[in-house]
Amino acid sequence: MDSVHAVNGSAPACPDFISYTVKNAAGKVISIVLAFVFSNLSHQLLKPLSQPRIASDIAVGLVLGNIGLIRHAFDEQFIDILNSIAEFGMICYMFVLGMEMDPYVIFKAPSRSAMVAYAGMVPTIILACSMTLLLHYYQHPTIGFTFSLSTTLSGSSSHILTRLITSLKIGKSDIGKLVIAAGMHSDMISVLLVSVGYLGFPTAVTVNDFAANIRMTLTMAAALLLQVIFTATVSPIFMNWVNNENPEGKPMKGSHLVLSVAYMAFVCSGAPIYGYSPILSAFVAGVFLPSEGRVSKWAVGKINYLLPTIFYPVFFFWMGFHADFSKFEASHWETWGRFLVLVFITIFGKVIGTVICGVMLGFHQRESAELGLLLAAKGHFHVFLAVIGILLNITSTTTSISIIIVIFLSVLPTPLVVSQIIKRARKRAPTQRVALEWLDPSNELRILLCIQGVHNVLSTINLMEISQGASDPGILVYLTDMVELTDQIASTLVQEGMDTVTVMDKDVTEMRDQISTAVQAYVEENGNGITLRRMLALSTFNGMAKDICNLAEDLMISLVILPFHKNRHANGTLDGGNPGFRYVNRKPGTDSRFSIINHASLIYFLHSCNLSVKNYQPQCQYMA
Repeated sequence: MDSVHAVNGSAPACPDFISYTVKNAAGKVISIVLAFVFSNLSHQLLKPLSQPRIASDIAVGLVLGNIGLIRHAFDEQFIDILNSIAEFGMICYMFVLGMEMDPYVIFKAPSRSAMVAYAGMVPTIILACSMTLLLHYYQHPTIGFTFSLSTTLSGSSSHILTRLITSLKIGKSDIGKLVIAAGMHSDMISVLLVSVGYLGFPTAVTVNDFAANIRMTLTMAAALLLQVIFTATVSPIFMNWVNNENPEGKPMKGSHLVLSVAYMAFVCSGAPIYGYSPILSAFVAGVFLPSEGRVSKWAVGKINYLLPTIFYPVFFFWMGFHADFSKFEASHWETWGRFLVLVFITIFGKVIGTVICGVMLGFHQRESAELGLLLAAKGHFHVFLAVIGILLNITSTTTSISIIIVIFLSVLPTPLVVSQIIKRARKRAPTQRVALEWLDPSNELRILLCIQGVHNVLSTINLMEISQGASDPGILVYLTDMVELTDQIASTLVQEGMDTVTVMDKDVTEMRDQISTAVQAYVEENGNGITLRRMLALSTFNGMAKDICNLAEDLMISLVILPFHKNRHANGTLDGGNPGFRYVNRKPGTDSRFSIINHASLIYFLHSCNLSVKNYQPQCQYMA
């Protein structure tokens, strides 16, 4: 996993490369454009089947990379550039993957999800270590490759599982949470094992000098340890400072963005200076960086937006180019025997482990087997390792192609497995009662408290005061600003990620700052047991009610409180009110099940005046 462009020689100088590319651009440009077009087209065609994007990307990459005309358009110089692009993109991917993980769960008592993850990994590692040694999957037998292959086959792709579970709307269910958490554990442990194993078996070691290898291992280990300590101790201080200087709702300062990007690059580059893999170094640095805060969310959002938009089509084209089917030994029965053994190890190891663990935890055997099938899904890092095996002459092209096809087959059945879980769950479980009277009093009360402006702050604070209760379990309040999306506000929106935008409108940011300051001051002084989160419902009046219901469902809210559309004057009378907010308050929701209270102020709330209450069971009407 060292610099992959070094395999085929050094990259050409920049002026030479530009002149060379201009002279020979036609075939390369057409090939890359075809990769982008067919990657997005195939993904859209497979969307009704809920197939993850990696399935279509692998298929398109293998087809385009093995077309003769396209292969002839690329020579060694340009392939060196593609190798560098693939390595840099994988560094970004692994950095984000690490930032989405919490390394400190390793030191806690194993949860059910952790036990399921470990149970699926152990049999897979045992099978892989025992069978790959006998079937010669590599050019030269090495303990390092056997360990790497076994650990890789035992891992899961948490990124793919999370996206799949979320897109199929079962992320909040028990089975959805279990799959995501177990996949995260399996992915983190497997990559951390590879990261540690790289210290003992670095790919840069090419000489049989035992003393030199020991010195190199100790140097890399010391550099990696210092990088981890520095990242874990300094990063929270630096990130908190940047977050405090750039509160939500305001544009981030350019100087702070530059400092943040430079700092992240710095913590990722410590160990590679001393020979460690830059890709694994980026993952380790990401694991120990804080995942909360505006800077971290900005970095994750930006990279996650750029990866499928720009990197993935090029990456899988690079994969298909190196997976040369003309070198695939399809006529040999040993090839298919090794391929079937890989499938057996990947699927059977996971399934048998999760079934045994499921029996111990009281799961149904069918559900345990389905859980094993889901955890067998592999992802982009596994594809990268398969291609690196070719570039470093560790594996033959036949073996690497077999591994890529196994990765493809491990992803294909995941939507079908999830759909079967959903069908069976719907038959077993009737409509769940989640109104307030059915909530467990030992759990915190989750409230979505919506406000229209600064004039609602007083009633908001009073409402939190009377709802506060005991500090344990307390209440979780999502304070949400209801802002109408106008043409003026839409022109100030700034895209910060795939699913994140920031409102730059001055009036909106000032209003949100005043609300945050006032409410946060109350929570810090008197809000014992209140956990405050800030949200924004930015929509037209026609779609705001639906957006609020969707937000409440995603956040697992039990109580939604909406402000009354009329404002109270000092003499006690009400003004004409905002007809847009009146429409939002009156519009019935059909997608969620929770209690909604519409309030004007504390006085009207206490006297049950101008109240409209709605209990979703699963659908209901407003009370007059």
